[in-house]
Amino acid sequence: MLIADDLDKLLDILPDFVKKTLYNHPNKKFLIEIVMDLGRRPEARFPDGPEYLSATHISWHDLDYCIKKIPNFSGDNRSGIESTLHRISSIKNRKGNIIGLTCRVGRAIFGTASMIRDLLYNGQSILLLGKPGVGKTTAIREITRVLADEMEKRVVIIDTSNEIAGDGDIPHPAIGRARRMQVTKPELQHQVMIEAVENHMPEVIIIDEIGTELEVLAARTIAERGVQLVGTAHGNYLESIIKNPTLSDLIGGIQYVTLGDDEAKRRGSQKSILERKTAPAFQVVVEIHQRNVWIVHEKVDRFVDLILQGSVLSLERRKLHNDGSVSIDYENSNSTGFFYNNHLNSSINVQAQSKLVDMSNLYSLQNQNFNGVLKNSNSKVLISNNINRSSYTFSRNLKLEYRNKSFSTTRLYVYGINVQQVETTINALKLSITLTRDILRADYILGLRAYIKQNSKIREIAKSKHIVIYTIHKNNTNNIIRALKQIVHYPVLSYSDWIQLCVDKNFQELLALCEVRYAIEKIVLIYKQSVQLLAQDLSSRNLQRKLINMYNLKYSINRTGTNSILIIYPS
Repeated sequence: MLIADDLDKLLDILPDFVKKTLYNHPNKKFLIEIVMDLGRRPEARFPDGPEYLSATHISWHDLDYCIKKIPNFSGDNRSGIESTLHRISSIKNRKGNIIGLTCRVGRAIFGTASMIRDLLYNGQSILLLGKPGVGKTTAIREITRVLADEMEKRVVIIDTSNEIAGDGDIPHPAIGRARRMQVTKPELQHQVMIEAVENHMPEVIIIDEIGTELEVLAARTIAERGVQLVGTAHGNYLESIIKNPTLSDLIGGIQYVTLGDDEAKRRGSQKSILERKTAPAFQVVVEIHQRNVWIVHEKVDRFVDLILQGSVLSLERRKLHNDGSVSIDYENSNSTGFFYNNHLNSSINVQAQSKLVDMSNLYSLQNQNFNGVLKNSNSKVLISNNINRSSYTFSRNLKLEYRNKSFSTTRLYVYGINVQQVETTINALKLSITLTRDILRADYILGLRAYIKQNSKIREIAKSKHIVIYTIHKNNTNNIIRALKQIVHYPVLSYSDWIQLCVDKNFQELLALCEVRYAIEKIVLIYKQSVQLLAQDLSSRNLQRKLINMYNLKYSINRTGTNSILIIYPS
């Protein structure tokens, strides 16, 4: 991980008695900000706490010395140092005189975006949450560079306080090829957001610190025009956005809904409930609790619904290690009432990160005796049914147990049973079942026998749509467990989909696909271990990603020099 901070340029604007102390400070590379208030001792803030820099108190002369070395302050009382990422904010008295300065250290940290690199490839809008100073702007700066340089997208930054791309007319090199639009006044940020879409044809728009209703409305408008958004907002958790009346529209908004008697009975809830109003502007929310620990919510609409229902949440926790690797843990957290509480501290560890399995150590594809591909006159591809290894066989007679061709989990419609009780049971048993409110999209129906007998409409729908109904006599946990275990089917890749994926592929691409299938079906699904694949070219790697997505598994891309390696994680 490479860090560029130009710290010397920030120290040069400080009084000598402050500058000398910081020049010789052993932890200056971890410095967050310097605070200088009139009549008080100067203070430096580090990740492990604040520290006084001198016994000398700050005078008017000291403040004036600093102010003369930086450009004028804008309407939001912020300034900067040209060609750097540092930010200087001022505190004024009633007469408009500056009586305090906060000098925030701006850094370009290359490599932080690797934690969510796979999400950037999906093209979904991403919202970063976190308290001030946790590293949101640093992260969004690196995300901008990855999108603009590595993915070669048209990226436009709405830089209200010149904090992302630095002060001055020439943007800082940390943002790569991305373009920067400056905002004359903070209250005009929403207008510049719309102007960027209308005038400059961006594929991605970067917004730092969304905070007003007009900015939220502009973000929704941009999202509806098909432009990818990457933005930040203040808030520790997803629930803090839900209960913020200004920002809640970013994730769909909430409203009170009165249910009918049948629907309330089916859900096992009260008649007046909170529900999400509309589709969210951001499909992914990332909570930054520490600089190297992020909580990722990939399906924001589903998470908001679960929070409003007080259901059990499955949280995805990603951690960036010193060697550049990323580990992914899955945790369950109970949301009591409206919100879930401090899930980082009270979470139940469902599946810890397993030891990474390296495919290059497990077997060598170069020594495989692969029977290859035979093309007939109709250009149909016939794949050999085995690789000459006793430990693995591609069998044409695989049982096709799954129902959904998109390889999503089994969809279950619950009627007359407490939904939260069913969902808690599903999470406790780690079953591949997703609850749905739309009976037409359900694969199965689970309900109380007495209620199903009384509702002829449900039976008619199930008959016409060929949906299997499972009933239980009493609403207790043992009956629910027994029914859920009968419903679950183990997802297996069908032979027809495998053939379709392999059509017109060259020998190297077929080997890459075989490697992924071996890794998933023999290691990831059975032993719940992560697998690191062999390095492949871009075409083969894209095929591998497609196959991984068909199994509904997560992956990350680890870049080592000129090579890129896929890592598959257990679900």
